[in-house]
Amino acid sequence: MTAETPPRSGRVRAEVWLVLGLSLGQSAVYAVVSLVADLTRGPIRDATATLNSSQSDRQWLDATLQLLGIGFALVPVALALYLLSLDEDRPPVLERLGLRIGDPRRDLVRGAGLAALIGLPGLGLYAAGRALGVTAEVVPVPDTTYWWTVPILVLSALQNALSEEIIVVGFLMTRLRELRWGPWAVLVTSAVLRGSYHLYQGFGPAAGNAVMGLVFGYWFQRTGRVLPLVVAHALLDIVAFVGYLLFADSLGLR
Repeated sequence: MTAETPPRSGRVRAEVWLVLGLSLGQSAVYAVVSLVADLTRGPIRDATATLNSSQSDRQWLDATLQLLGIGFALVPVALALYLLSLDEDRPPVLERLGLRIGDPRRDLVRGAGLAALIGLPGLGLYAAGRALGVTAEVVPVPDTTYWWTVPILVLSALQNALSEEIIVVGFLMTRLRELRWGPWAVLVTSAVLRGSYHLYQGFGPAAGNAVMGLVFGYWFQRTGRVLPLVVAHALLDIVAFVGYLLFADSLGLR
């Protein structure tokens, strides 16, 4: 790959900082602050990390605010794709990141395989982290549920998958590679960022997500395709969110 000219390198660095500052880089900073707050309050095992929490005690307002949150969280994704699309000397952005739907069955099978590869050990790591006291109790659903809770949880899972895989894998790894970072530096940076914005859940989930970042990042380096990663991530979150909602009571999790 040819070296980036200084003006372009400066633009690429600015793009990286802006996109991350508006999205998952910002989340990483808040996650660190949340972890420090939990550690200074007491043992991390006593902390609770609630995902997809209710936004209001009024049903219509809760649904509205959650939908708005999901929609606005996708704006940095659109920004990342737009910035990549401005590179006139590169292939179209969807092709460049492997987001085109070529063989849906193959992408679904590969995504499901990646989800199984990550999900099953992830459950064990969460249980181990809870036993060791380094992981907070993660509650992936709101206390109050309505008829629309499951669709909202599915949309939230899709938003997480699109945001993390397009920004942290597709956009970030592409831009760092263009800045002539080495393959290992690119891979580790992406994985560490993924782990860092999960620190609010404790050290166990952060480590587990960093490992997930290494696997997903390596997949992207080898295949150039983000779409199977989006499928895998969406499946993981849908199973976690909806599964908890349906089975938490019978399993004694709440």
